[in-house]
Amino acid sequence: MNTYVTVLKKYATFSGRARRQEYWMFSLIHFVIIVILSIIGFSADIAWLAGLYSLAVLLPALAVTARRLHDTDRSGWLILIGIIPLVGAIILIVFLATEGKPEANPHGPNPKLAPAF
Repeated sequence: MNTYVTVLKKYATFSGRARRQEYWMFSLIHFVIIVILSIIGFSADIAWLAGLYSLAVLLPALAVTARRLHDTDRSGWLILIGIIPLVGAIILIVFLATEGKPEANPHGPNPKLAPAF
């Protein structure tokens, strides 16, 4: 849960790097919240609740994805490859699951070695 809050604190920070753990834990918690809000929304006839939440965390989700791509020494603009049906999403998942570069890159130092704030 701490990772999820950390991503939300970096609301629109597209620079820097994000570890795999930061990205995937945020994605997991985000998915669980969407499922819970969808179940509550459909049973209580407020289906718009999950959509409102998704809209609220769209910018942090894009930012952590860009930072994750930076960790693998790729441009954050590669998020747009997900627009390509099926193949784009698969390529993006592979990029996001790839281990980050151990050395510093133009996007910053290795987040595994950097002190936590």
